[in-house]
Amino acid sequence: MRLLIICFLLLSSVVFSLAQAQEKVDLGMVTKIRYEGFRNSHLRELAEGLLESIGPRLTGSPNMKRANEWTRDQLASFGLANAHLEAWGPFGRGWSNDYVNVRMIAPDVQTFIAYSKAWTPGTNGAVKGDCVRADIKTKQDFPKYHGKLTGKIVILGDMPEVKPIVEAPYVRYTDKSLTDIANYEVPSEKPAFSPADAQRRQQFQRDLNQFFAEEKPLAVIDHSRGNAGGGTVFVQSGGPYQKGQPQATVPQITIAVEQWDRVARLLEDKKPVQLEVDVRNNWSDADEQYDTLAEIPGTDKKDEVVMLGAHLDSWHTGTGATDNGAGSLVMMEAVRILEALGVKPRRTIRIGLWSGEEEGLLGSQWYVTHHFGSRPPMTGPGLEGVPTLRRREAGPVTVKPEQSKVSVYFNIDNGTGKVRGVYLQENAAVQPIFEAWMQPFKDLGMDTLTMRDTGGTDHLSFDAVGIPGFQFIQDPIEYETRTHHSNMDVFDRLQFDDLRQISVIVADFVYNAAMRDEMFPRKPIEKELPKPPEQKPDEEQRQ
Repeated sequence: MRLLIICFLLLSSVVFSLAQAQEKVDLGMVTKIRYEGFRNSHLRELAEGLLESIGPRLTGSPNMKRANEWTRDQLASFGLANAHLEAWGPFGRGWSNDYVNVRMIAPDVQTFIAYSKAWTPGTNGAVKGDCVRADIKTKQDFPKYHGKLTGKIVILGDMPEVKPIVEAPYVRYTDKSLTDIANYEVPSEKPAFSPADAQRRQQFQRDLNQFFAEEKPLAVIDHSRGNAGGGTVFVQSGGPYQKGQPQATVPQITIAVEQWDRVARLLEDKKPVQLEVDVRNNWSDADEQYDTLAEIPGTDKKDEVVMLGAHLDSWHTGTGATDNGAGSLVMMEAVRILEALGVKPRRTIRIGLWSGEEEGLLGSQWYVTHHFGSRPPMTGPGLEGVPTLRRREAGPVTVKPEQSKVSVYFNIDNGTGKVRGVYLQENAAVQPIFEAWMQPFKDLGMDTLTMRDTGGTDHLSFDAVGIPGFQFIQDPIEYETRTHHSNMDVFDRLQFDDLRQISVIVADFVYNAAMRDEMFPRKPIEKELPKPPEQKPDEEQRQ
């Protein structure tokens, strides 16, 4: 038996090696791509144009439209064909912030590090008020504060424990951590992300906004999430962007945790605190949003497509540098490199820069739904118009003819850290392909493949309809500790040596995919979720 096992393992190794050997890797092109990407990079000027001149790109804001137009024009200037904006929608309300100032005026004077939450109103001028503490976790907490918040500034949330930072916020993967990633983790029977849980959180936020609308405080101020400190403030939205949902009517602000703590401690000690708050926000109609598309035309297989992309939108407190200016910039640089080298790919190479990712992969879902495949719409409270592409409970996927023409989609959306490998999304057939393609880049630290899937970004829109979609493994750097959705997501946090490495590798992977004889191997499309068995009336009553 032992001899049979050894023979099987040896045979498997030989078959795997043969599969690698069959993959064509043009080392001459690798050399050209590396030279152009490392010696003639345009990343810094692209970053200055997008991050410094335009800034944050909240979907629905004027800056988002400026970024769409700027990326379209840049791609056209590289020489790409059919550079255009593709409209999608409806989205909902446009929103942007002009000004925030929050300061303590009693018992002391201190200006706070403060940011308005997206899709919440301003104060209509500076307002002053006494502070009142509120810790509201569920609807059952509402009665405790009924009649106590009117005309007050609400200090909302539980008391965080701010500890010293004992671990470095800047991290690269070690050999051990990459080995851990490479080891497949059997999925839990209960998925990590539950649409039902997300709906419950959204419903509680709607209920909370309605409670504040009825109680009429001057403003609501919470603290940055978790143990974040040192001036890093993580901020997202406080109200719905959809037109069909009630708009938030009370200004909502997030401040640095250390400053929130000061106010909360004073209130806990029964010492009155007064704040002055001035927030100026703008609203607009933003039903029509846009993705940016451009192509390098193919030759003998021009009807087939290789795609690369990243989300262009961001949150509003930094300039969206690592999330996801970095991804957009390296994808633009990858196609610039190929165009600068005058490549004539067999398949058409198409870049997509998506908006609406931060609100639920909206731009890429719209694009995939209208070009490649869809699931049925869903009905019910809060579900009208909700994208259903990734919701298996909506029903089976219906594919469109264009779906069969897309070979593969590559995505970057994990910050500024260099590429260390690829998440295979449980598609074992692509492993020998990527093994062969990684060989010329092992000196750059790229040597890890994992059968694991990874979530949270736009490759999932393509994966949902059976198109092979891949996200690269990237060094964490400061992504979760400092920059992701924070006021510190700015130009200075970019690592340009890492970004050049990513651009070079992506350019070569895209080129290889466009030139190979065969389309990428596909895995089955996820089936719809089985419907729960019908319950008898007495069973429903018992539940």
